[in-house]
Amino acid sequence: MTSEAIPRLFKSLKWVPLMLLLPAIGWAQKTERQMGDTTKYQTLIPETKQTLLRNMSMIANMNFAFRNEFADGNYTASRFRNEQFRLEFRGQITDKVFFRFRDRYTRAQTSESVDNLSRSTDMAFIRVDVSKKFSISAGKMCADWGGWEFDWNPIDIYEYSDIVEYADNFLTGVGFTYTPSIQNQWTFQVLDSRTKTFTELYGTQPNFTESKAPLAFVSNWRGVLLDGKVKTIWSYSLFNEARDANGKGANMNYIALGTEFDISKKFRFIYDFKWSDEQLDRTGIVSQTVPDNLYPYALAKTRYIGHWFNFRYRVTPKVDLTLVAMLDIAQWKNSKNDPQNLTGEEHIRNAWGFIPAVEYYPWKDLNMKFFVNYVGRVYDYSDYAKSRFGSIDNSTGRFTIGFISPLGIF
Repeated sequence: MTSEAIPRLFKSLKWVPLMLLLPAIGWAQKTERQMGDTTKYQTLIPETKQTLLRNMSMIANMNFAFRNEFADGNYTASRFRNEQFRLEFRGQITDKVFFRFRDRYTRAQTSESVDNLSRSTDMAFIRVDVSKKFSISAGKMCADWGGWEFDWNPIDIYEYSDIVEYADNFLTGVGFTYTPSIQNQWTFQVLDSRTKTFTELYGTQPNFTESKAPLAFVSNWRGVLLDGKVKTIWSYSLFNEARDANGKGANMNYIALGTEFDISKKFRFIYDFKWSDEQLDRTGIVSQTVPDNLYPYALAKTRYIGHWFNFRYRVTPKVDLTLVAMLDIAQWKNSKNDPQNLTGEEHIRNAWGFIPAVEYYPWKDLNMKFFVNYVGRVYDYSDYAKSRFGSIDNSTGRFTIGFISPLGIF
């Protein structure tokens, strides 16, 4: 972090002590990908009255908060906001066939050009359990990227890091899962590489043509090591996007390594490392930094590196203290070809993030937590980005109090 960024970081932090004066509120750990835990909790409709719906679930995934917002350390606004509302249906059609559907009501319901589904639809797929160890899924689903940040139910994430926030996370295709033991699970997916058309995503490209088979290949390993003290969600993904003038593939290579360390019953630490090398700027942060009058289309040869840390300490069975810290690095490898880049610098910006929170989980029979947190972000641009593109360092802050629940209706 540069010397200029440090004062802005502490200026943003000045609001953090306020939240410690307010009541705190809860947490339930998630063990399935993007799925809130409702299996241990009583549903609104008692199971005894669910004769026809016994093998189905309806979950209202909610995150509601009162926000107080800041820009460069100055208070700007307060408002109530539905941060997340995703309605989900899932269940067993037969003992071999499972379905899952989840739609996001906090996103515009416009049909996408490629998969013909609304962008608000996260998942709409079926899974066939061929055996106890092997299953096949088909439809729109989570791209099974590694990392705990993306694996959790979205309502439990106060703010995503850059790579996950800007990604096209839900894609249509097929997936294969092999679970040889409770310590290991392997998945492999073949998906559409995007939901938008090539031109919608990358603009009119002068040096690249769209691939005839724009597919994504995703592999993932979930492991449990050292008697459960270490858990992994590691993945590698290849996105086949385009070809350059010489016929060479312009792909995106993405690696995500998420590792959880359960130090004790009270303390847990998670570290996610993300690395995305993009021949065409799919993430888009670098392209957004460059004015349209210079390049009115997605840039070539960008790289994004992410570090995400999550610390959790259980003070009592009902109260947790948490801290999320993140660093996102954006680079433009092709900047060396810019005639005005006299130093050959690739770096564009660092985005720092810090989210201290107090969480309170008051009821044993309902997965609902109340929270108080502060979401601080500091955006620190390189000298090259400032002089060439007019980028300006800035910071944002958000003090919130609210509740989160994957509310099981039946």
